[in-house]
Amino acid sequence: MNGRVIKIFSDFYYVETSIGVIEAKLKTVLKKQNLDVVTGDFVELDSIDINSKQAFISGVVNRVNLIKRPKVANVSQFIIVSALKEPDLDYEQLDRYIAHCEYHKIKPILCFNKEDINDTEYLKKKITEIYSKIGYQIIFTSALKKTGINELEPILKNNTSILCGASGVGKSSLINAILKSSILKTLPVSEKTKRGVHTTRHCELLEIDNNSFIVDTPGFSHLKFDFLLPIEVQNLFREFSSIDKSCKYNNCLHIDEEGCSLTSQIKNISESRYLSYKKFINEAKDYEQKISVESLKNESKVKYNKNKILTKISSKKRNVSRKTNKQNMYKKEM
Repeated sequence: MNGRVIKIFSDFYYVETSIGVIEAKLKTVLKKQNLDVVTGDFVELDSIDINSKQAFISGVVNRVNLIKRPKVANVSQFIIVSALKEPDLDYEQLDRYIAHCEYHKIKPILCFNKEDINDTEYLKKKITEIYSKIGYQIIFTSALKKTGINELEPILKNNTSILCGASGVGKSSLINAILKSSILKTLPVSEKTKRGVHTTRHCELLEIDNNSFIVDTPGFSHLKFDFLLPIEVQNLFREFSSIDKSCKYNNCLHIDEEGCSLTSQIKNISESRYLSYKKFINEAKDYEQKISVESLKNESKVKYNKNKILTKISSKKRNVSRKTNKQNMYKKEM
């Protein structure tokens, strides 16, 4: 029997099947293979007990993609949820989520919640100017007043969509509005910290209707680009695709290089997006420096002799020379 993992709790995997939800555990052979089964995976089940609805997972099938953070498989789009206010909109954090989608080559849709709060018209105009211009789809919603839900529902149809965003932006409230139920717990933004409070503790696949799913994820905000080279970061920003073609430098980072074409086109790029780009570049430079140091360490393990590269032998493994052996024998005789 096959099914799909909808939730993982401790070492128990809850799998949706044709006979309902089955509680499963990994077979020992999969544990030995270090196979990482995640929410959203399609899996094979065996040793099924129909009465207790328990089984073992024997394999993963038809995995299209895998997102390591949050750990989810087989997703078709990201719904990046931000709050217009309460908590205040963080442009850098939003750009991190967008770049995260671009890295995984998964379509991002920008959902801005809490439009029912007063004085958000200026923000909505600014957001549209920044993100619509570079081709991102934008939806404004209010989970409280159920506005924008009708616009969101057809986008979710026949998709497995990850709802991601910082805590307190209203992901759980939006899901409740979409599912027309109070299935998920919600809490107000903390008065003390003015930040969201975690209500979702794990990834869970929720069915909207036949072949349409939402993945509810815990709020997270520590995405960093310390695993890419600086030149790779610009591939995560759509604005630079046209600039790269006209820039006279092949590997230009478009920051402070003399003669860079960006200086004449800076007015076409949002200030907040450019600040995010430079921040991510600096994180990537830290990674570049790290692998450079590691490379130097590796180089120290070789030596050169008559223009030939030879591997150094550690002092512990190196054989004692004949001369040294003779000297040691002579000392003993003395």
